[in-house]
Amino acid sequence: QVQLVESGGGVVQPGGSLRLSCLASGIDFSLYTGEWYRQVPGNEREFVARIGSSGVTYYVAAVKGRFTISKDNSRNTMYLQMNSLKPEDTAVYYCAVVARNYWGQGTQVTVSS
Repeated sequence: QVQLVESGGGVVQPGGSLRLSCLASGIDFSLYTGEWYRQVPGNEREFVARIGSSGVTYYVAAVKGRFTISKDNSRNTMYLQMNSLKPEDTAVYYCAVVARNYWGQGTQVTVSS
């Protein structure tokens, strides 16, 4: 059974940083593209960042230069380092292997003073 488990969310002040983790089990993360999405209640889920099996990355414009996606294949874990956080980054963040329709349960990130 495949599981993706996010952790690392929390409450942070504007300008602060958080690092989200996504631990995968039942799937070899190194073989797949991993992605992060986020969702605010009442809105559609929004793409944030992607990392391919080769390590190539892509970001939505709103987070480019502030967020960094990475994978540690030895730990079967994907990360999202989030710096210079803004109130508009507040959302539930999900990790996913979209090609296989595998999603985590989400972790809340709140940016507030």
